[in-house]
Amino acid sequence: QVQLVESGGGLVQAGGSLRLSCAASGRTFSPYAMGWFRQAPGKEREMVASMAIDGSITYGDSVRGRFAISRNKARNAWYLQMNSLEFDDTAVYYCSARVFGRQDVWGQGTQVTVGQ
Repeated sequence: QVQLVESGGGLVQAGGSLRLSCAASGRTFSPYAMGWFRQAPGKEREMVASMAIDGSITYGDSVRGRFAISRNKARNAWYLQMNSLEFDDTAVYYCSARVFGRQDVWGQGTQVTVGQ
């Protein structure tokens, strides 16, 4: 019932910034948690940032201090502000939410490519 619509990916040079957006559609959206993950070719999926219902935030070690997750509850949306992007940040980024029944809902993914 819940669908996630993701946007904001693109090509950026090292040191640049991008802002990813994720909007949840559905009559009711009460996630246990929401976050962002990424996966580069040949690598395992990696947690980038997550936010629990109590507001606590967790960042992956590789992005801490550069990325920031935020939420607009009224819009059922959350964002990933990515600053000081590095080549190794290149990946497909997915937004995700854990919803009723401990189900995980995923966005379609958006490509982030960081050039030198």
